[in-house]
Amino acid sequence: MEFENLLVERSDGVAIVTINRPKALNALNAGTLEELLSAVTNLEKDEQVKAIILTGSGSKAFVAGGDISFMQSLQPIAAREFAHLGQKVFGVIEALAKPVIAAVNGFALGGGCELAMACDFRLAGENARFGQPEVNLGVIPGFGGSQRLPRLVGKGRAKELLFTGDLIDSREAWRIGLVNRVVPQEALLATAREIARKIADKGPLAVRLCKHAVNNGLEMESEKGCAYEAELFALCFATEDRAEGMRAFIEKRPATFLGR
Repeated sequence: MEFENLLVERSDGVAIVTINRPKALNALNAGTLEELLSAVTNLEKDEQVKAIILTGSGSKAFVAGGDISFMQSLQPIAAREFAHLGQKVFGVIEALAKPVIAAVNGFALGGGCELAMACDFRLAGENARFGQPEVNLGVIPGFGGSQRLPRLVGKGRAKELLFTGDLIDSREAWRIGLVNRVVPQEALLATAREIARKIADKGPLAVRLCKHAVNNGLEMESEKGCAYEAELFALCFATEDRAEGMRAFIEKRPATFLGR
């Protein structure tokens, strides 16, 4: 499938989706969001793809934010529809059955930071910068930033970033827990691919259920979350992958998982 604003490549069980609007610093407009939704939906159905990497084209920006030239003329109803579209796309990414890694190369501001936060975890190049600077434009985040940011870094730090609109570098993002690790810019994609390949070698059903356990369990009280975990744990015992994984362990050989 060809896209106007995205590049999609697949190899060795890993798909790399690149936001490709370099002249606009990969800013998000409605068309790009629709393409992103189509891309990840198709990748979820592709049985050969076990993990997905999201990144931006060029070295300046992952995604510099929402496309201001697109948003400038929006009236309230259209603005709400645009927010709902972004929230829908990022919600699909967050709930995707396959792990999604953000490889943040450069600016991840506004909608770009929100996109990164919708991924399962984030790797940052040394030149990456993060922020929710919407208050500088007289608006607030519209794609889930006010909800995901405090869940990742805590209420106080999130409010500081949201209220001031300040940008932070990759090291500060790592310190507050917004990113998992910081790597040299030139090694960013290779590191993301290495991690994605490692995940792709694991039991895909187990990885999927781990994601369900974390995403859904965090919204429950601890006791209910543990009960939910026990049900997912039991479900693993109905799979061929569980039998293969345990048999391979006993036989001291690598497991061959089939995703069933």
